[in-house]
Amino acid sequence: MNIELFISNNQKNAIPLVILHTFNGEGREVFDKCAEIGCENFALAAIGNLNWNHDLSPRPAPTIGNNKYGFGGADEYVKKLTNEIIPEIRAKLGLKPEFTAITGYSLAGLFALYAAYKTDIFSRIASVSGSLWFPGFTEFAEANKFAKTPDLIYLSLGEAEAKTRDKNLAPVRKNTEKLAEIYKTQNIPTIFELNPGNHFTETILRTAKGIKSLLD
Repeated sequence: MNIELFISNNQKNAIPLVILHTFNGEGREVFDKCAEIGCENFALAAIGNLNWNHDLSPRPAPTIGNNKYGFGGADEYVKKLTNEIIPEIRAKLGLKPEFTAITGYSLAGLFALYAAYKTDIFSRIASVSGSLWFPGFTEFAEANKFAKTPDLIYLSLGEAEAKTRDKNLAPVRKNTEKLAEIYKTQNIPTIFELNPGNHFTETILRTAKGIKSLLD
């Protein structure tokens, strides 16, 4: 595991802390893009080099291409994130954050939502082009409550993401829109944003836009 820490100013008190799980160590790119689009006064902890599919999968799921989602280790990882990793991040930054938010792209976007059902540490959530096609997740969301009601949920998706022949991935837009409605009926402020392109279009910008929504 690798953790990169970034802070947007020299003041270390009462600023938000955003937890971002990265696939290819893109924390610096995301942080720089956040600054470019006007994000101010926050700290970013980019956590990478994970056992991606094991740590972020809520439960076993089908194999999609080369991705085998069959491990389902998210519950174990949530505990480590809550009890070990985030306290270490706070200590290294030397701050007690105004609030702690979580975000991620693709499978990490699914995990961002799932984690908030398992721990009350997160006040705001952004699932950016999240893998919300994941079997059973909308049913899970309907049947369960967050550990702490979020102040804000941001959901985004590329307009072309559902245009796929893979029957496992095809429900992603329908599921994302359904989740937005579920959260709205729970009186949680929820943003759903469509972006141009497919799943791999402007991933850094999309992630930065999600973070900006959490900070605004």
